[in-house]
Amino acid sequence: MSETYKTNNKETERAILVGVWVRGQSEEWEVRDTLDELAQLTAGAGAEVLSQILCKQSKIQAGHYIGKGKAEEIGRRVLEENANLVIFDEDLSPAQGRNLENIIGVRVVDRTQLILDIFAQRAQTREGCLQVELAQHHYLLPRLRNMWTHLERQKGGIGMKGPGETQVEMDRRRIQELIITLTAELKQVKIRRAEQRRGRRRHGWALVSLVGYTNAGKSTLLNRLAGADIYVKDQLFATLDPTTRQVELPNREPCLITDTVGFIRKLPHNLVESFKATLEEVVEADLIVHVIDCSHPQVEQQIDAVNVVLQEIGAEEKPVLCVLNKIDTEAGAGAAKRLARTLGRSVAVSAVTGENMDGLLDELSDCLKGDKELMKLEIPLSEGRLLALLQNSATVLEETYEGPVAEVLVRVPLSLVPRCEKYRIT
Repeated sequence: MSETYKTNNKETERAILVGVWVRGQSEEWEVRDTLDELAQLTAGAGAEVLSQILCKQSKIQAGHYIGKGKAEEIGRRVLEENANLVIFDEDLSPAQGRNLENIIGVRVVDRTQLILDIFAQRAQTREGCLQVELAQHHYLLPRLRNMWTHLERQKGGIGMKGPGETQVEMDRRRIQELIITLTAELKQVKIRRAEQRRGRRRHGWALVSLVGYTNAGKSTLLNRLAGADIYVKDQLFATLDPTTRQVELPNREPCLITDTVGFIRKLPHNLVESFKATLEEVVEADLIVHVIDCSHPQVEQQIDAVNVVLQEIGAEEKPVLCVLNKIDTEAGAGAAKRLARTLGRSVAVSAVTGENMDGLLDELSDCLKGDKELMKLEIPLSEGRLLALLQNSATVLEETYEGPVAEVLVRVPLSLVPRCEKYRIT
């Protein structure tokens, strides 16, 4: 993570969390719920949560986001509780963050900065690190001015330019150069991923992407389906880097299932933009599997948050299978029955216990069968172009070679059925 805004002190950071409820724009319980979520994020980042403060106001204040009197009250709470960090559950402008720090007296960060910090801690692959670093620099660029307040800054005039202003300009230029370099590297990642997808399609494999709110159980589900050993932990954003595993469906067709980064309410726009190379796995998938934590008290809001991100990345028209997870809990079982009546195609499971995994596999088979016809063909080896076409465009289930003839059991796209009809055997 960029050293510019990551704290390297050995002492544990002690944080006071601040949520803002603007009357008429949302419900109070919604703000309290996202504030509780912020507490989980803060704990996951390694800080101690001392208390939560809910500010109620009629409108957002341009200078401090909250009223100056409320900011002074938070400053007193910081002294009383010996806090060294204040985290806002909102996105603050650079000026608002600077003004709040001047009044409160300790470092102030917003929700985006906290999520970026968590992503930086947990990104493991080169691709993940590139994407997080790009998002960090986009966030950091407009905030450089606040980092040189210890140096003299003068505006304009010959001989009046202070060292602080010079340092800001140097850092801004360096970060802009880094953004260009990281963007170019991520373009190469995008090209490699596109080539990987083309290779998978040449083998006739269906592509499935798991999406869902963070901590909904996507990694646990993929472990259960594919016998994988992906890292799993009961925390927000436990895994960031996409993982793909092959799963054989009941109809004997293979598919590739990719576990993608979890979504969250108020997901930073810079993260969505930076992770587009990864999120293209969702856009290019044949089927999106939306994993839903039915046991969560705000499950409907989590579903809406996922749908917003899918729309933002251009995947809202993709076919979706909803997986109603965590039915091993009392709350989850009850909510799954209710949600099944309102959602589209869905199946209820427990990724932890394995309950109804067969039902999920059957649904996946049904969703992915598409417009294909099962055919048993006897094709002369001299028809090499047709055999190659079937390998690339159809799903070959069995193939044997006897002499000059290949006998294949294959699911053929309807467009190729007429061409294959003369080689069909009963």
